[in-house]
Amino acid sequence: MARISGVTIPNEKQIWVALTYVFGIGPKSSYDILARAKVEPTARVKDLTDGETSAIQDVINADYVVEGELQRVVSGNIKRLKDIKSYRGMRHAAALPSRGQRTKTNARTRRGKKTTVGGTAKKVASKT
Repeated sequence: MARISGVTIPNEKQIWVALTYVFGIGPKSSYDILARAKVEPTARVKDLTDGETSAIQDVINADYVVEGELQRVVSGNIKRLKDIKSYRGMRHAAALPSRGQRTKTNARTRRGKKTTVGGTAKKVASKT
């Protein structure tokens, strides 16, 4: 199994797909990395030589922010928005959608499982 930027990528996949397992690399940047490293995108990970793997790693280290460093940058940006109390920061703090989506219905992914408000159940008629 090959390791790139601290991520073990699957052996059976084509290298352009396997690179997308690294946080911060999508299909477009995967193709760009492979073009600069002079590696065939459709080659399987198990068929890569050590030289090709190190060339890919060198390109990523030189030009891309990936994995832990990228996650630190993103969380730092969100923390900054919260600290300055911007509208987007307040939406992040309240765990609500921050990009204008509706919240009357939907938004379940961001707001979590629906909870029923107490006291709304019908009262059972008691015998008198």
